[in-house]
Amino acid sequence: MNKTKVRKPNKKLTSEDIQDKFDEIARLQEQNAWEMKYLSQKMGYLNNRFGELAEHLVAPNIQEKFRVFGFAFDQMSQNHEITDAEANLVAEIDILLENGDTVMVVEVKAKPLQKDIDNHVKRMEILRRRADLKNDKRKYQGAIAGAIMSKPVRDAIHKTGFYAIEQTGDTVKINVPEGFRPREW
Repeated sequence: MNKTKVRKPNKKLTSEDIQDKFDEIARLQEQNAWEMKYLSQKMGYLNNRFGELAEHLVAPNIQEKFRVFGFAFDQMSQNHEITDAEANLVAEIDILLENGDTVMVVEVKAKPLQKDIDNHVKRMEILRRRADLKNDKRKYQGAIAGAIMSKPVRDAIHKTGFYAIEQTGDTVKINVPEGFRPREW
């Protein structure tokens, strides 16, 4: 039979040795926390850059894509900020399309999630309230664009009443299922 020998330490640890070990562990934890924060910032930066790339893929011919559905948007703006009377940011809009009848608010995400859909509904409600205060009677509709979009997310986008805009090669397509009725705010 193999008997495993247990080694006994050559010397007894003193309270000073134990304190040194605790100090080393604390230093390593602090270093680890700093590295995690640094990596998190870098990942956030990369995610933002990917989102910007997605925006640049969607914006160039988005007016033309909506024209197929009967929209003639004569104005387009990107990175549109809505502020309140005190200049506090109320909403950010990636792409805003407008004409005399309709305002289309497009949220662009690299990979949209359910929380993005929920946030866009809230954004639409804010915009409708602000429009009502200004006696703006135009219809407000929404769309969510994504470079990568799963079928469940696409279905949730449609169920909410938003147009789904998907990356297809070097352009985008607006995915509209049969019987789709866009929601108006």
